[in-house]
Amino acid sequence: MAIDPVCKMEVDEKTAKFKSVYKGETYYFCAPGCKKAFEEKPEGYIGQE
Repeated sequence: MAIDPVCKMEVDEKTAKFKSVYKGETYYFCAPGCKKAFEEKPEGYIGQE
């Protein structure tokens, strides 16, 4: 399971509908709103884990 970097929910990589690649890393999202928020400001969400 992956962790949605925006809302911190668990997301199954195999069934995730919303994904984004940033600096060679794939991130998985629970909903389109989380994906959009991440893509607008990815640096605000990575490195906080």
